[in-house]
Amino acid sequence: MAKDGNKSEWKEFVWNPRTREFLGRTASSWGLIFLFYLVFYLFLAGLFALTMYIMLQTLDDHKPTWQDRLSTPGLVIRPHADETFEIVYTIQETESWDMFPRALDTFLTPYNDTLQAQKNNECTPDQYFLQEDSGDVKNNPKRSCQFNRTILDACSGLQDRSYGYQDGKPCIIIKLNRVIGLKPGKNGQAPSITCGAKKDDADKIGELAYYPSSGTFNLMYYPYYGKKAQVNYSQPLVAIKFLNITVNEDVNIECKVHADNIPVGSERDKFAGRVSFKLRINSNN
Repeated sequence: MAKDGNKSEWKEFVWNPRTREFLGRTASSWGLIFLFYLVFYLFLAGLFALTMYIMLQTLDDHKPTWQDRLSTPGLVIRPHADETFEIVYTIQETESWDMFPRALDTFLTPYNDTLQAQKNNECTPDQYFLQEDSGDVKNNPKRSCQFNRTILDACSGLQDRSYGYQDGKPCIIIKLNRVIGLKPGKNGQAPSITCGAKKDDADKIGELAYYPSSGTFNLMYYPYYGKKAQVNYSQPLVAIKFLNITVNEDVNIECKVHADNIPVGSERDKFAGRVSFKLRINSNN
């Protein structure tokens, strides 16, 4: 009997035909509750939409209000075989190095002189290419300066399709990561790149050639205004050619950028302004 009584009480709680209550509340009570939550959530949604609208009015489509990138840019090399930044190959085994020239060809195709002439300007060297906005009038899209592949000379891949890899004199290309608004260098001094072997390998690296010969990123490619504002921007490059590096040995190399206002290494990022990689050229001769 107790079991039947509990079952009856449970049924009456779900639906009580005498009081016409569902789960202990009448229809009008449930209606008021739903109305309250409807108005409450509509208010929250409206408040959120208004907040987002006001915030979006303060944003610039072409320039981020805040950047989470480090103010000190890092360096990147091309080609790189993997995330360990090791370039290892055997001169006599074409299949061990042919992926490097192919990767460089792909990377440098946008720098072909004809393409650069079509989309970018011939700029005045050794000075910043400033394109400031005029008050509320945005100077967009912004123009970009030509960086022609031929500037890289022996490392352009135009005279030597193997970029020196088949001769044991490989080319490495370095670029400085983009930072919006950065004006690297002061007093007209352009940032430059130098590479050298780490201490234990100092006698193995041999002679280096830089292209352009000064090993600099010309000031006319700065400041960078962002991907949306400067859609045709071509990052300046520096190529390094290893002319007589010791073969059959690991050579650990570090390249650094030198500029008055770009510190090399920091507490937040010890690799800021520098890049390290290993180069090993094997020879069966």
